[in-house]
Amino acid sequence: MQNRYSIIDGDKKTIIKIQKYFENTDDFICIGASGCFNQSLDTILEYAPDIIFIDVDNNKENTNDAFSFINELYKYVKEMPKVIALSTTKDGAYNCMKNNFCDYILKPINDFELRKSVARLKIKPRKPSDKLCLKSYKDYRFIEMNEILFLKADNTSTDFFMEDGTTISAYKTLKYFEKLLPENFTRIHNSYIVNQKYVSRIHFGKAKCTIKQHSFAIPFSKSYKENVVILEKSISKNALLSLN
Repeated sequence: MQNRYSIIDGDKKTIIKIQKYFENTDDFICIGASGCFNQSLDTILEYAPDIIFIDVDNNKENTNDAFSFINELYKYVKEMPKVIALSTTKDGAYNCMKNNFCDYILKPINDFELRKSVARLKIKPRKPSDKLCLKSYKDYRFIEMNEILFLKADNTSTDFFMEDGTTISAYKTLKYFEKLLPENFTRIHNSYIVNQKYVSRIHFGKAKCTIKQHSFAIPFSKSYKENVVILEKSISKNALLSLN
C-alpha cells in the first residue's frame, strides 16, 4: 500500500523536483501540492498524508505561517504526519527543531538529500484498504476493491467494470491506478488491469484472460506477458492441478 505525501510550497520548481523524485518509486503518491495553507489543510484532513514537505521561508498569507500551520494541525489529526521543512537557509532550523519537525532540507533540493531524509523517517507501511475513493470535483464515490473485475483505459480516463455489472468511470489514467491498487491487481495490457480474484482462465495460445463474471475475454500483450506468467503462478499456487 502506497504512503502519501503533501507539499506546501509556492515554488513550482521545488514541487516538480519532489514529485519527479517520487515518480521513480512505487511506495509514495502525492495527494496535494500548493502554496496555500487553507487549501493544503483541506487536502491533509481529507487524505491524511504520511509526510508533509513545507516551505518555512515565505509567507504569502499574512494571517499564517508554516509554524503556526503545523501547530494548528495538531488540533485536527489523530496521528501527526512527519513534517520536513524546506528552506533556502539554515536560519529556521532551530525553530523547526522546537516545533518537532522531523528534518530540514535546503533548497535547491536534490535527490540525494531527499533520499536521506525519507530513509531517516522510517515510515511504517500503510495497512491495505478495502475501499477506493474516486473523486471528481466535489463528488466522492467509494467502491469496494474486491468487487472490481477489471479496469479498462479510455483515453485519459479509466472505466471500472464491477461485479454487479455496472461500469464506473474515473478521470485518471490507467497508469495512475496501476500504482495505487494492491498486488492482486495486475496490468496485462496497455489498456487493461485485472483483479486476480476474478480470473478464471489464462490462455497463452490466444493471449487472453477470461473473467468469470459475464465471461469477459481480456487480451494481454507481449510487453506484459511476464506479468501474466506471474499472475498464472500466483493463481496456480492456491489451486488444485489436473495436468494432461
